[in-house]
Amino acid sequence: MRGEILGKAKSVRELMKGVKYSIDYYQRDYKWQDKQIRELLDDLSSKFLEEYKPEHDRKQVAKYPHYFLGSIIISKKDEASYIVDGQQRLTSLTLLLVYLRNLQRDRSEKEQVNIDELIVSIQFGENSFNLDVAERRECMEALFDGKLFEVTGQAESVQNLVARFADIDECFPDEIREAALPYFLDWLLENVNLVEITAYSDDDAYTIFETMNDRGLSLTPTDMLKGYLLANIGDPDKRVRANQDWRSRVLDLANLGKEVEPDFFKAWLRSQHAMKIRARGKGALPEDFDRIGTESHRWVRNNSAPLGLAKSDDFYQFIERDFSFYSAQYIRLVDASHQVSEGLERLRYNADQGFTLQNLLLLAPLNPDDSEQVIVQKLALVANFIDILLAWRLWNFRSIAYSTMSYAMFLVMRDIRGLDPEPLGKKLHQTLLKETETFSSNDRLRMHQQNRYAIHRILARITDYIETQSGNQARYDEYVRATGGNRWEVEHIWADKPERHLDEFSHPADFADYRNRIGGLLLLPKSFNASYGALTYAEKLPHYNSQNLLARSLHESSYDHNPGFVRFVSESGLPFGAHDQFKKADQDQRSALYRSIAERIWNPDDLLVLNPGHD
Repeated sequence: MRGEILGKAKSVRELMKGVKYSIDYYQRDYKWQDKQIRELLDDLSSKFLEEYKPEHDRKQVAKYPHYFLGSIIISKKDEASYIVDGQQRLTSLTLLLVYLRNLQRDRSEKEQVNIDELIVSIQFGENSFNLDVAERRECMEALFDGKLFEVTGQAESVQNLVARFADIDECFPDEIREAALPYFLDWLLENVNLVEITAYSDDDAYTIFETMNDRGLSLTPTDMLKGYLLANIGDPDKRVRANQDWRSRVLDLANLGKEVEPDFFKAWLRSQHAMKIRARGKGALPEDFDRIGTESHRWVRNNSAPLGLAKSDDFYQFIERDFSFYSAQYIRLVDASHQVSEGLERLRYNADQGFTLQNLLLLAPLNPDDSEQVIVQKLALVANFIDILLAWRLWNFRSIAYSTMSYAMFLVMRDIRGLDPEPLGKKLHQTLLKETETFSSNDRLRMHQQNRYAIHRILARITDYIETQSGNQARYDEYVRATGGNRWEVEHIWADKPERHLDEFSHPADFADYRNRIGGLLLLPKSFNASYGALTYAEKLPHYNSQNLLARSLHESSYDHNPGFVRFVSESGLPFGAHDQFKKADQDQRSALYRSIAERIWNPDDLLVLNPGHD
């Protein structure tokens, strides 16, 4: 069969059941980030929820619409299946299946959908993963068994596996977690399809891979939008100028990353023009917000009248004024999301939390005739609002996933569109005051497998705040560095030794819960964590005194000969205090301290200040 190429559409069940896949030598590591996972889950859940109704029998799922998830390319060698293209998708699909397996673990057998055979097969009495990659096995076994897996020192692919698994838990819609779960699983396994293209030689497989990835010449939505706008500009000189400016700015967007250009057009048009969003449920039709996300070029053409596109000069201004202004601001947002920018620090903080709805909210109040000062004020206010909202939700174990927050954020976006700074701040402040869960709603914040990265970032903010308020240099970038030899790690003040705490915790599970609470955590360099992590508190305390101020504040000497910190403690009134021992009561005091610091960092009243200071 050498030289033969076969293509066949398969359901997820057909593709994954009883088949062993390996990854060839020229394949990349697992590289998907939270954006790709969130988009995958949102696409799947949205398609399912369009049809699902609680009163349906499960057999009705067979009539639900199918969903095409793309193609994969397989090279058959020595009876083994090697993935040439599509391993990012298959790996992510495997993670989703593992998550869904664990999610239904406590249900009755009748309510469960057996998906183990799509994830593993039994060989010599041991589980063998259907997507078999040696360096990932230990990690996948831990995830499969619902256990924590320590990523310190692990390969990038393994770290990404754990991070994306946490993203799945964070993003998975609440509407599907309970009664709808078996329906969703049935639909996912039977009605979600991929095309498997199988070649029987490496040469054929790689030729297909190159052809599919390098020779796509079809027009993009951006090309079609440009063609429509330019075709309606009657003046040849203006058309040439608009075309040159368009090409230049699109190139600037493309140079920032593969997805930046299409993401910009969705964010721009939604932020300024979307008036409705599709409701959840069967039969709900896509509205402005949704159509812009899938067919922006067609939406603009069909909505030319509401957009004010009638005369030739309208189309010219749409490019030269609107497109030029909003694309320039979007480039600014992308830059500020990657590195801390003075006055716009919170854009970076929000991006680090993986909040993909941020940019359309930031663009919403902007107007092309805004001054630079007004633009910065508006961006700072919206970023502050987002930062507070995310912090509150994460503190209360609430999801910040796209699927969970898209509708609420659409309403905010629509409400703040075009507002000047003062009414903008008031509107955002009023919106936050309607929230029922703040820092005071939860005095038991703890770190677990799914929120460990969010907790790391919260600790980075708290640690950096104390340093900068004490007159020291900002070190947020340093604190959030979670990979590489100079990375920072979450340090447990209590070593994982429950036997040391039997006087206060009779059961290891109770100790583990308390050990992971926010007040018992610090951020320290990896080198410290590796050297001192297992020591007793009394042994660690002198070493803490040489670290950042959050760690040093445990030691009594930090309150002497440290004028910047002492001044900050005095002026803030925060309940700092040394701890010569660290018992349960000390842990509670530190948790209360962290909560008080958080209330200062994420304070809604800051939105009423027209020139919000940067952190």
